[in-house]
Amino acid sequence: MNFSGLIQDFGPLTITGLAQGAIIALFALGYTLVYGVLRLINFAHSEVFLLGTYACLIAWGWFGLDQNSATPSLGSTLGYLAIGLVAAIVISGLTALAVEVVAYRPLRKRNAPPLAFLITAIGASLVISEIVGVVTHRNPRGVPPLIQSKTVFSIGDTNITNLQLLIIGLALVMMFLLDRFINSSRLGRGIRAVAQNPDSAALMGVNKSRVIALVFLIGGLMAGIAAVMYDLKIGVTKYDAGFLLGIEAFTAAVLGGIGNLRGALLGGLLLGLLQNYAAGLFGTQWLHLASFVALVLILLFRPTGLLGESLGRARA
Repeated sequence: MNFSGLIQDFGPLTITGLAQGAIIALFALGYTLVYGVLRLINFAHSEVFLLGTYACLIAWGWFGLDQNSATPSLGSTLGYLAIGLVAAIVISGLTALAVEVVAYRPLRKRNAPPLAFLITAIGASLVISEIVGVVTHRNPRGVPPLIQSKTVFSIGDTNITNLQLLIIGLALVMMFLLDRFINSSRLGRGIRAVAQNPDSAALMGVNKSRVIALVFLIGGLMAGIAAVMYDLKIGVTKYDAGFLLGIEAFTAAVLGGIGNLRGALLGGLLLGLLQNYAAGLFGTQWLHLASFVALVLILLFRPTGLLGESLGRARA
């Protein structure tokens, strides 16, 4: 164990962990929203994220930005970033809706048991992943040089870059907007009503099918934003990019309290920090293992998570 290395690199590990955790947190929202309403885990959500990573790259290619391009100017960078976000959000949102319509809705109409939903979600995940693998010949695809990482300011020996600030700031803004939407809007009240008691909500005029479709759509939109941030941070994507990150996002949702939006943010940030501290202490080969160890410990000692409040009982 390298305690001296952990202490020496504590600052850089912290800011890197927060940026990584912000991506995980946005990803985890899809899991926590679907579970909060349906009490089911949508394991196909990892492929919703995966298609978002490819969508923004394809959109950038259509507009002339590829791996051989020079780093664009600030104005062009903002334009390309907006294009990538729109493409990823649209494709991820539509994919999430398609999963709900094709894999979940027929089972709900037949009152299928929870195990059937789980098997179908895993099947949908494998189908999408394998289709992407066949189309891309399982080759990784690099990300064009959209944002050149530059130090914005320093705290001691810790340099804070523009990309880290963008990822963390965007995640916090989207979490705030989503939290306000769920707790303050009419549609948000409908989501909380169905999450708390779907039968009573139906008696009050809430359309359960529309609410469920909306929940999948919102989760897909958040996954699309996370996909663009992942592309910019990691610099490459491949057909199985969503698998490992999906497990980490699920761990983050459980850590914060699955079904709790603020818990997803807390769990994602904490998991990002935990992974980087584990890498600094034990080595980078332990980075992902820390996620699985954390998941086991959470399920053993606090299965409801740190906040442990359901979506239906969330309050502003």
